[in-house]
Amino acid sequence: FHLACRPFIQTARCYARPVRRKIKDIPSHLDDLPPTMLKKDYASVPVINSVDDVVRRLLSLEMASQKEKVKIKTQQLVEKVRRSPSDNGSSEVQVAILTAKIRTLDEHLQRHPKDKSNRRRMLMAMDQRKKLLSYLRRVRYDTFENTCKLLGIHYTIPPLYNRKPTKRWLVKKAFCIKVW
Repeated sequence: FHLACRPFIQTARCYARPVRRKIKDIPSHLDDLPPTMLKKDYASVPVINSVDDVVRRLLSLEMASQKEKVKIKTQQLVEKVRRSPSDNGSSEVQVAILTAKIRTLDEHLQRHPKDKSNRRRMLMAMDQRKKLLSYLRRVRYDTFENTCKLLGIHYTIPPLYNRKPTKRWLVKKAFCIKVW
């Protein structure tokens, strides 16, 4: 016989019961993948067209894990910006891979806001992507614009570094002006 949280017996302990919040439906960046699409490994197999419907369903994205869906989404983003079929390491491809990673982590953090390690991973990926984008912007501006447009990235130019003047710095500057 369990007496926990009965209204009159143990009223003091009932306040600590966790409140279950309903998680809102968060739009995923994987929503545009059709569930009938085949997994990455089975799409190029020639026998797949003559297979039973149940097997096709098992090999489709409907039964795929989150990891497999992210792989396919990453591949799609890379295909958009790739220069040639053998291009795997250019700046644009790296930006596409980081974009998929950032969107996946962002979606995860909307469901689990206290997950600090994944927040750190996302911020590190964002910094890396920002470095690559600033390099692309500096070296090949047309490629930079095209990459941002195709991947749906809103790039804002970082502000110039302005340090707030401290009293010590102001005194030092005044002294230097006086000396010279």
